[in-house]
Amino acid sequence: MKGIILVVDDAPDIRELLGSVLRGTYEVAEADSGQALKAAFTEMQPDVVLLDIKLPDADGLDLLILIKKQWPECEVIVLTGNATFDAAVEATKRGAYHFLNKPFDTQGLLVKSALIARIARGRRHGYDADSARERAAAALYDVRHPVSRKLHAIARNRLLTARALGYEPEGPPDYGLDRTRLAQTAARPYGILLHATARAEKQWPEPHWIALGRALEGRGELLLPWGSEAERVRSDCIAASVAQARVAVREPLDRIARLIAGAVFVIGVDTGLLHLAAALGVPLVAIFVGSEPGLTGPLGNGPIAVVGGRGDVPSVDAVLRALDRL
Repeated sequence: MKGIILVVDDAPDIRELLGSVLRGTYEVAEADSGQALKAAFTEMQPDVVLLDIKLPDADGLDLLILIKKQWPECEVIVLTGNATFDAAVEATKRGAYHFLNKPFDTQGLLVKSALIARIARGRRHGYDADSARERAAAALYDVRHPVSRKLHAIARNRLLTARALGYEPEGPPDYGLDRTRLAQTAARPYGILLHATARAEKQWPEPHWIALGRALEGRGELLLPWGSEAERVRSDCIAASVAQARVAVREPLDRIARLIAGAVFVIGVDTGLLHLAAALGVPLVAIFVGSEPGLTGPLGNGPIAVVGGRGDVPSVDAVLRALDRL
């Protein structure tokens, strides 16, 4: 049974962002005001509430007291864009499990790790403060393990898991995925363009995607997956300018995995689906703009080319040359 998370925030973009990160792992409900939160008191029993401290019709600290009275077993993580030490102390006094400043990184870390750790049963293992990308996340764990931040992210995760379970990892990573078995049957060859990523600094410019799509004419249909509404709009804009491009239907992750497995190639920015393509062994070109490929680049048994890097926006020609080399 999935844990239930209630997101209470008057900003639609924050609710959308948190929903896109958490749905699938959790059942997510939303409230955009103090009044909407109070209405939920008789409708659900959440495991965790993510509470904006500044709501248009209520003080989040006052609501925190009401939440703990109504749902004593529920943990509350307070969100704010104007964090102060005094506010954090006061929130803690009133029963908050954690105090989180906005904007926050949704890739690791505290938002996801805090909730997973809180709902999980048993002893909680995780990185120690020097190893975690967000030091505060270490406070959520009962057992903290040191793992060098200079290692590749996959190596870090393998080491952390091994230390938690008491073994030593051996050999290269084996994802246990069979591309042939998973690939969906297609009437004609297609490629996938993964333009969407949660962090703006990782995005490749939209005009580059359009130019790339036009340059790929004759190499099959181009599919544009999306998750959030903003990503759908961007997919629509690219598809409108590229004759053979099509916006994919939004589907659950297992069906997206089948879609990726059946692709002739994948071109994408540093995002989770890119790493899934690598794990499946699909030929891929990874476009890096705002992150370090040496630490988070895709690893897999299939053909992989990486272009760009942190602060280095690759050209369309560089991406095409990389694809031709695969």
